[in-house]
Amino acid sequence: MWVKNPDYDRLDWLNKFILQMWPYLDTAICCRIRNMAPSIFAEYIGKFNIEAIEFENLSLGTLPPKIYGLKFYKTNEKQLVMEPIFKWAGNPNIVLVVKLLSLRIKVQLVDLQIFASPRINLKPLVPSFPCFANIAVCLMEKPHVDFGMKVLGGDLMSIPGLYRFIQETIKRQIARLYLWPQTLEIPILDASTVAVVKPVGILHVKVVRALKLLNMDFLGTSDPYVKLSFSGERLSAKRTTVKMNNLNPEWNEKFKLIVKDPQSQALELQVYDWDKVGRHDRLGMQLVPLKLLTPNETKEFTLDLVKNTNMNDPQNKKRRGKIVVEMTFVPFKPDSIKFNESWDGNGKMESRTSRSLDDEALGKAGLLSVMILGAEDVEGEHHNNPYALIRYRGETKKTKIMRRTRDPVWNEEFQFMLDEPPLHDKISVEVMSSRTGLSLRSKESLGYIEINLTDVVHNGRINEIYHLIDSKNGKIHIEISWNVT
Repeated sequence: MWVKNPDYDRLDWLNKFILQMWPYLDTAICCRIRNMAPSIFAEYIGKFNIEAIEFENLSLGTLPPKIYGLKFYKTNEKQLVMEPIFKWAGNPNIVLVVKLLSLRIKVQLVDLQIFASPRINLKPLVPSFPCFANIAVCLMEKPHVDFGMKVLGGDLMSIPGLYRFIQETIKRQIARLYLWPQTLEIPILDASTVAVVKPVGILHVKVVRALKLLNMDFLGTSDPYVKLSFSGERLSAKRTTVKMNNLNPEWNEKFKLIVKDPQSQALELQVYDWDKVGRHDRLGMQLVPLKLLTPNETKEFTLDLVKNTNMNDPQNKKRRGKIVVEMTFVPFKPDSIKFNESWDGNGKMESRTSRSLDDEALGKAGLLSVMILGAEDVEGEHHNNPYALIRYRGETKKTKIMRRTRDPVWNEEFQFMLDEPPLHDKISVEVMSSRTGLSLRSKESLGYIEINLTDVVHNGRINEIYHLIDSKNGKIHIEISWNVT
């Protein structure tokens, strides 16, 4: 294939490696087959008067398979896709003994030939050795399988019509199991170790009021406000307004928080006394586990404030007042996104998603997730310390700065909670470079792109590499998804 198609690479070195390793591979593969065979043979024992099936000889011979070319596909997804051309004309010594009605019938497999072009997909790529979680194998076309079979010393394949029948049956069964888009999935890493936690819904919180709060001021009364966050998270907390000189404040303020695991996450409410000078005093706190909520049902909680989460602390017995909140967990709709892959003649794999949205879903709130994966060939006139700015609906978010590189990799995700689908919106992403040390210019633009979000809403997800405007060769890789509640 590497002669006819330049996008196939030669693998002479790999064939030499397989040739040297073949005696050991033969032993290892045959050992694995012997261990797997009893459970398969057990399905046939007792049928057709078969008493036992066992191997008398099992060897793959001295001729190893050869790979006649390997093609790699470029893809925007976190995966590695390759397509080898595999041929094996072997001389195996495989003899099977079938005990039938007290007779020992020997079945011998000879002159085995297999020609196949499997597609091997290592996905997803993860930062844990061996750096991919699964191997997915499928066949792009029906394989060629040819062999001879001798029974009691006679050539069974010489029976008229039997040879073609067996050949077609084998091809049909293999195609049914592994012909694309059917795949054979081989797990490599435990799913729990590589699972990426994705948002599953939105928590709506209404901070209603507080009652009989502690007075922490010597002159006047406390000036309370509430901080909301999920316990154990480093994200900045949301915050109510300050109610001046009030121990029974009324807020009736609403907030939204992104939920990733409703079974383990808990909402942390902290009530503070605002001070113009110095540190703000904490009046009390409380936790509300999300597992207490029923999806799509609003529940009101009247909570006694405590000093901390240690129930054995005697200070928690002191009365610190109460806080009243209303909470509703709204999960995202089950994922109806269909992920499709296609490939062009240049060895580039294209990823597409499709999703059918009804009129109701088009009017619902949801979560817009923007993943800035990386950029290529971004070059500044004065310095190359790139970072990305995401601007949307008056809000600006920023990735970390990658120093002294033209090909930064960020892999950072930013989220926007919206009350309605962004059907007619555009999101702007600009790559900037920041000065480190002495330089005439502290910042400069390396290029930008504006993305229409209409396709994101209708398809559910896009994953594209965009050419940056006002950049000679710069590109940026962005993945955007829209989840509906």
